[in-house]
Amino acid sequence: MTGRLLAATLVVACLQFAPARAQEPAAMPAATGQWTHAITLMGEPKYGSDFKHFDYADPNAPKGGLVRMGAQGGFDNFNIVVAGLKGDLENGVQQIYDTLMTESSDEPFTSYGLLAEAVRIAPDLGSVSYRLRENARWHDGKPITPEDVVWSYGVLKANSPFYAAYYQTVAKAEATGPHEVTFTFTEKGNRELPQVIGQLRVLPKHWWEAKDANGKPRSPTETTLEPPLGSGPYRLAKFEPGRSVTYTRVPDYWGKDLPVNAGRYNFDTERFEYFRDGTVLVEALKGDLYDFRAENIARNWATAYDDFPAVKEGRLIKEAFPERGTGIMQAFAFNTRREKFKDPRVRRAFNLALNFEEMNKALFYGLYKRIDSYFFGSELASAGLPEGEEKAILESVKDKIPASVFTTPYANPVNETPDAMRKNLREAVGLLREAGYELRGGKMVNKATGEPLTVEFLEFQNAFERVILPFAAQLKLIGIDASLRVIDAAQYQNRMREFDFDVTTNAWGESLSPGNEQREFWGSAAADKPGSRNLIGIKDPGIDALIEKVIYAPDRAGLVAATRALDRVLLAHDYVVPQWSASEQRTLRWNRFGHPAILPRYAGSGFPTTWWYDEKLAAKTGAPR
Repeated sequence: MTGRLLAATLVVACLQFAPARAQEPAAMPAATGQWTHAITLMGEPKYGSDFKHFDYADPNAPKGGLVRMGAQGGFDNFNIVVAGLKGDLENGVQQIYDTLMTESSDEPFTSYGLLAEAVRIAPDLGSVSYRLRENARWHDGKPITPEDVVWSYGVLKANSPFYAAYYQTVAKAEATGPHEVTFTFTEKGNRELPQVIGQLRVLPKHWWEAKDANGKPRSPTETTLEPPLGSGPYRLAKFEPGRSVTYTRVPDYWGKDLPVNAGRYNFDTERFEYFRDGTVLVEALKGDLYDFRAENIARNWATAYDDFPAVKEGRLIKEAFPERGTGIMQAFAFNTRREKFKDPRVRRAFNLALNFEEMNKALFYGLYKRIDSYFFGSELASAGLPEGEEKAILESVKDKIPASVFTTPYANPVNETPDAMRKNLREAVGLLREAGYELRGGKMVNKATGEPLTVEFLEFQNAFERVILPFAAQLKLIGIDASLRVIDAAQYQNRMREFDFDVTTNAWGESLSPGNEQREFWGSAAADKPGSRNLIGIKDPGIDALIEKVIYAPDRAGLVAATRALDRVLLAHDYVVPQWSASEQRTLRWNRFGHPAILPRYAGSGFPTTWWYDEKLAAKTGAPR
């Protein structure tokens, strides 16, 4: 599931290999038709109905203070309904809305009631009902109703490509009681759908259907810079267009005493400061213009901070936290809708030309590992040859998948020596010849048409120039002319929405419980749907069949086996040139903050949700501006 809406484009995730597999549960225990406080895909919830707080949150944490977050680019909209909302996660606007359920960060696949005090799943998994808390309120004091939930579901599904795909198997939502709403599915047996629905952000129907301060009707289908009405722990207090957004804690927030919120949302003020590019962001941190940075650039982590006086003095803390909660595929992604990239031999030739080993040494200071799975960093990643249940699943679709998955484990080319590099380039040329190309005057051209094989890498920031240009030089050695085009973020979004590119960098983040979102990532139905996450344009019956095996896996062991089978087949098609990732979340923070003794196992540092402003540390470091 994409419970945290993972997989933002160009997010360089930091991952940790998952621990040994736990005891496999038989089936989702909540699917009994009984009301329950939590739902899980892993046996029983960790926390009972009488729990007081999550273990990784300190209920005695002090409230107050300011935390400033840095963001790149700008913003032009506060409406989360509109497709392509720029910076919606970064400027924090989603935190003003509560969801039906909220996920625990120290156990996988488990959700506890937030707006909903209880949830009831039909035994056949054909529907789910939520019972809303009677005291749930919007920031204007009006109650949150089943009608708000039904309206939110409808407007999000109708106007957002993401939600349209995410909720495609939800047939309807309806109020089934004064405080109850029921979602009916088009299919039965889908173990994940109830939790997917629990992630729904509920919007205020009455506010959106009213007029703004100027007497103009509001429209959920239009962008807006009017601060929206919310229900969550923070409200949008003020902003400077394109420069900063300030959120303030709601002192009479209706949910402040709920166990799921105890010890969380401790800052009185959260401010997001925007800067034009990554270089300026680094210097702004050094200038104490914001407080916390997740450093995803290896060069910066290795060289940009150690000689900085504030780091030496302990005022700016450099610290890495393990990441265990996700897997990832970050890669150069081919647009297979274009004829030149339809042949997997062409795509494999590009991988053979990538000299990751030299890049890692010269550019990344040896800090990265090469990604070799669509679920890299988790127990869901395939390895070796298929065995047991995984092999049986692959055998069931044997006529639809490459035969190599049974005989040849996937491996990225290794170019650690000049001889290895020459060997791989020769193999690349051989594959291109098999695919209908030949070298003429140093150019790789189509034998039939004489058209040169060229490629344009499309990006929206300059950070990848330092890796794409060396890659282009390697491609030139086998006769492929490669170029890089960097465009602004809004233009890039439009190009991605229309699938107008040759190759781009993309990241698909994966939770430890993949499910319905796999249809959106790799499914044939999403390939031609503008705005879908199937950027590659995959239309493959074998992959479609394996996606359904993942979604309808009867238990955890079956899910792991089906996901590994899907991973193996995706890799066998060489749809991407995998990039690289690390095993930790690398962070820097000005030393003004405290945190609980226990950090969330599956959420890195947990900053800023469970942290707090520490007056004593701030007195030594200096107060934020």
